[in-house]
Amino acid sequence: MTHKGLTIRAVALAVVTLVGAGGCAFDPPADPGGTGGGLAPVGRAEQVTGVNDVSPPDQRARPASSRRTPPVPSDNRRITPKPANKTRCAQGEHQREVEGYLARLGGFGPVTVDGRQSDPDCAAIKKFQQRYDIRPAAGRAGPLTYDVAKRLATTDTKRCDAGSGVTFCIDLSRQTTWVMKGGTVVAGPTVTRTGMAGYATPAGTYRINFRNLKEWSDPYEVWLPYWQRFNGGIGFHETTTYLHDGGIGSHGCVNLLPADAVRWWQLGSVGSRVVLFGRRPGT
Repeated sequence: MTHKGLTIRAVALAVVTLVGAGGCAFDPPADPGGTGGGLAPVGRAEQVTGVNDVSPPDQRARPASSRRTPPVPSDNRRITPKPANKTRCAQGEHQREVEGYLARLGGFGPVTVDGRQSDPDCAAIKKFQQRYDIRPAAGRAGPLTYDVAKRLATTDTKRCDAGSGVTFCIDLSRQTTWVMKGGTVVAGPTVTRTGMAGYATPAGTYRINFRNLKEWSDPYEVWLPYWQRFNGGIGFHETTTYLHDGGIGSHGCVNLLPADAVRWWQLGSVGSRVVLFGRRPGT
């Protein structure tokens, strides 16, 4: 019996031939980052190495007679096995170092300093990345996460000559900032970005002399939220670009993440002391 020129046997053979295909490779996206001048490289993303997932076709979708044995890889085709300890996050090349810095910093959840990704490590790294706007906050310990964690964990708050009142401290070398009151840290340390090459933010001791919730910058034609000026045209303000893009830097101002800019505004007032020391790498 035929139908439009095709035999039943020919149709059956066509169906068997078209069922199933195998294998896929997946590379998760990388995050933008870098802090320039000796910090994380500009434009470097959190590089993610994909895992080749080579699997046989779905055997349930075909009759037993049509199942095929997956081909044995040749010598020039390497299949990377999946790690035995499956987690929600990929493991980064700086896993052990980031675990160590997060354990030292505290406040991000339990981590095990063993260089192996786990679900608790993943959750702690994600929380850290979210706090400091490291994109994407995927829990992978890549170059930018490592750089930020190292800078924060090695910041020595005792180096700032705080005095008795509110003092804003900026470590230009590590690109970190914190606030002290009466010799006690009341906020931070957190990340910042100061002047790039040609616009280096100068070290020294100053005082906030003007504040405005939203200041307009005439030379750069941009709004500066939570503006607190302390030296000429230099002051604190919320960053207007991705803070970790250190290649563009600032024109001398001390850039802050949105949440930190609000907190610095709440703690500051005209007359508050500002202490900057060190020198940003590359300036």
